[in-house]
Amino acid sequence: MSRYKRTSVKKPVYLLDTTLREGEQTPGVAFTIEQKLEIARKLDEAGIDMIEAGHPAVAPDVEKAVRLIVKEGLQAEIIGHSRAVKTDIEKAAECEVDRIAIFYGVSDIHLKYKHKVSREEALQIIAEHIEFAKSHGVKVRFTAEDASRTDIDFLIQVVKTAHEAGADRVSLADTVGILTPFRAKMLFETVKKAVPTVELDVHAHNDLGMAVANSLAAFEGGATAIHVTINGIGERCGIASLQEVAVALKVHYNIDTVDLRKLPELSKLVEKYTGIVLPPHAPVVGDNAFVHKAGVHVAGVLANPQTYEPYPPELVGRTRDWVIDKYTGKKAVKARLEKLGVQVTDQELELIVRKIKERTSVRHWRDEDLLELVEEVTGRRVMLRPPEKLEALVWIKCESNIYTTAIARRIAAIPGVVEVMEITGEYDIVARVSVRDQAELNNIVETIREVKGVQSTHTQLVLKKLET
Repeated sequence: MSRYKRTSVKKPVYLLDTTLREGEQTPGVAFTIEQKLEIARKLDEAGIDMIEAGHPAVAPDVEKAVRLIVKEGLQAEIIGHSRAVKTDIEKAAECEVDRIAIFYGVSDIHLKYKHKVSREEALQIIAEHIEFAKSHGVKVRFTAEDASRTDIDFLIQVVKTAHEAGADRVSLADTVGILTPFRAKMLFETVKKAVPTVELDVHAHNDLGMAVANSLAAFEGGATAIHVTINGIGERCGIASLQEVAVALKVHYNIDTVDLRKLPELSKLVEKYTGIVLPPHAPVVGDNAFVHKAGVHVAGVLANPQTYEPYPPELVGRTRDWVIDKYTGKKAVKARLEKLGVQVTDQELELIVRKIKERTSVRHWRDEDLLELVEEVTGRRVMLRPPEKLEALVWIKCESNIYTTAIARRIAAIPGVVEVMEITGEYDIVARVSVRDQAELNNIVETIREVKGVQSTHTQLVLKKLET
């Protein structure tokens, strides 16, 4: 087992991924042990600093997963989550994690209604359990749950108490996502000034859509670790997204945290295992993140991508594209046709663009549709270039007691599946697949068959997309 941990190297900010703990608290999400191991390995390969592997006392499978992740010998620091309860702490220590993260609600509303203790009693409980964890020879992080709604003077007392008891890191949690960036920065500056020797984490929930902004503001205020999950999953509206935080740190502060090119792969992996598909407009990894539409936008991007892109898609292993519809200009259509190997005169181009704008019912012109329009306008026969990838249709029959849409959503999240349709007839779903080769197609078909509720499949290869 490797002894080297990335956290042994001083950095301006560390990323802690809690997909396996906070992420699994997403309603409807339950990772298998094998899935957790795969996600942990992929996170480590990407260069994540800390992995919160789970709360071992929650369930036997969580404990087993934490133990196995620890045995992987990853370079990331492995963290076990725990309540301020000695049996929880002992369970985490038995898993031989690098750090135990103890959490305790510290706002008055938590103290009164959840813990039913006074502030003085809370401080005693926090100190006692941190000291107990330290006696097991592990590093300790204390999480001040609901810190953002805690009286600031008492919060400083909490942080001092935790630090003096042996916690070298203290996480200030915006548990219900009510901070604003200004307040987040001010909160961390205030606490850091009062307890300058402690290292602060930020755990920002996304209930008002500001988790990423609040995390960056907390970093500016003195936080040296940001908690994230892949795709921003977690309780309710989730927490700050790994891909958004990592790219923002690079774009705004030129700080390298993880291999950004691995973010799309991580995103797809979690989509696959959760069945939660990101919307097309999701930053960084969404289908539309680097797809341009308006004519002036496309013209600008064709001249210089920086006109309408905050960072190049290649930074995260993506490529740019543009769509053809009524918003399209001549430069966009001409560039698309040249990409397809088709040349037209200026007069023909003018007419093609005019017809595109007239046909407002067409939301998006596929390459096949555009070439048909070229044939209509020019009178010349054109054809698509041979497909660079192997395409197939996979017909799927579902078990009768399973909700078909739920299966369709899970299949849509499988990398390589480009379109999913629910249909009538002998089969229930048809999926269009685009892959590099037969081996990749076989893997996707096997993955589809493993989806709970799939009874059988039938695969057909696409031989031609346009008859000559």
